[in-house]
Amino acid sequence: MSDPGARGQYGRYQKVGWLLALIAAGLCLAGVWAPAGVADVEWDKKMAFLIQVTARPGYNFPSPEAALAYGEALCENIASGRPYPVMIGEVQNDFNTTDDYQASYLIDRAANELCPEQIWQLRRSAAHYRPAPVGP
Repeated sequence: MSDPGARGQYGRYQKVGWLLALIAAGLCLAGVWAPAGVADVEWDKKMAFLIQVTARPGYNFPSPEAALAYGEALCENIASGRPYPVMIGEVQNDFNTTDDYQASYLIDRAANELCPEQIWQLRRSAAHYRPAPVGP
């Protein structure tokens, strides 16, 4: 079997790879982009939270700052040991809904993106929670 790279079949891909490496190096030097492990992790978490809660209907935060403040307040509630059923009720009250899924989604997204170190506390608090039955 012959080596396909030896005949120059992959030459154009090597050029593209070098070009991408040069662009990435230039962006890093300019301070615009940093590879994983060097990037501002906080910014990434906040952006992921914002995308997830603003793309989903029903929350209608007046601004990104308000959404982040609400998520950070949820993290503080989790860290302080506030019971999960109480948090569900507060979120439902704040957003004028009876939808447990909508409330739990917001709490989950806050924990996963803004305070992942508190996930264990949230899981422990929510372990035996059961939504109220729906219907007459």
